[in-house]
Amino acid sequence: MGTLAVETESNVGSDVVYISLGLKGLGKGVMKLPRVLSLLSSLLEKSVQINELQLEATQAKDVLTIFHGLRAPSLSISQYIDRIFKYSGCSPSCFVVANIYLDRFLKNTDIHLTSLNVHRLLITSVMLAAKFMDDAFFNNAYYAKVGGVSTSELNRLEMRFLFTIDFRLQVSIETFGKYCSQLEKEAVEELQIEIERLRPFQACGIKEGWSNKDDSTCAPTIAR
Repeated sequence: MGTLAVETESNVGSDVVYISLGLKGLGKGVMKLPRVLSLLSSLLEKSVQINELQLEATQAKDVLTIFHGLRAPSLSISQYIDRIFKYSGCSPSCFVVANIYLDRFLKNTDIHLTSLNVHRLLITSVMLAAKFMDDAFFNNAYYAKVGGVSTSELNRLEMRFLFTIDFRLQVSIETFGKYCSQLEKEAVEELQIEIERLRPFQACGIKEGWSNKDDSTCAPTIAR
């Protein structure tokens, strides 16, 4: 079930993106984390940061729902996604589908993605993606333990999520490919940021982290 979007009607271009994201050529049981996890966490972290800055600047209050916690969890988004992947056993494609579900949910509500709700929304969307996409999946009690919530709470989150997206769980190959391209674009932007960050060091011909107070050979370059 879950591999249909990746393995059918693909072309060379989409195959390259799928392999780059770790959606193909990475069997279950492989310890290496697929690249899609770090890219998704980066995308969500940026969204959370932007939303929280906007809410703070406008002094607006976010709509409170059952997905909101009293305080942000100690685990970062990246750590939480890695944990879900490690213990849930779901395919890497599930995280792309979960992102699609999450997008559908947010478009149907007035909720902003913040550090208070992103974790509950993640475990719920990934669980639904695993149930819909993968041939084998766990029960809600197991996903609740992975996500750090009670079974009864996850049951309520699941129902609210499903009704909010009108039970629209089907994902077309075109939609799946579009969201994969979005994640790949995130990777390109991250690379460009890293190149800009390292450019002063490269201009000086030194490695990042080196310090030499007597060496002023690249001072004019940095000063410009």
